[in-house]
Amino acid sequence: MPTPLTELFSPACHLCPRRCGAVRDEGAHGVCGADDTLKVARAALHMWEEPPISGEAGSGTIFFSGCSLKCIYCQNHEISTGNFGLEISPERLVEIMLELQDQGANNINLVTATHYAHLLPAAIAAARERGLVIPIVYNTSGYERASAVAALGEDDIMLSMTVSRSFLRRSLRDQFLW
Repeated sequence: MPTPLTELFSPACHLCPRRCGAVRDEGAHGVCGADDTLKVARAALHMWEEPPISGEAGSGTIFFSGCSLKCIYCQNHEISTGNFGLEISPERLVEIMLELQDQGANNINLVTATHYAHLLPAAIAAARERGLVIPIVYNTSGYERASAVAALGEDDIMLSMTVSRSFLRRSLRDQFLW
């Protein structure tokens, strides 16, 4: 059954504000660099997020490969634009969430997951059914479509990095007129 997120993804991708229209479920790559396959660059306990997120045990951080923002100042350039990472199934994503919880993570921290947002509600629901009880942090670049974020639901935490208008102007200068 289609959801608001799957409707933003298929037949043409409109998950992020770029609305590139890539037919990713047929193998095309969007502006974000993603096709229809989940790609994760790193999944591990991360101690260096904001203290309320990391806590004592760390945040169960999953860094997704690719990014629609294409920020010229990105601290994770290799991950966001370098096609770095491993292809995984949605089922493996569920297992990773549970493994991070078993390692003592304070939360599951989904970093730059916008271009996979259409897969997240089902993966989170499956993880919850299998015993995931810790909060979900949706850690974004701040470059989001309100409709996509709203479709994720309101039951978990969302962390959004705030960027200034001048910062966006420099990063997205080819995309918008200010």
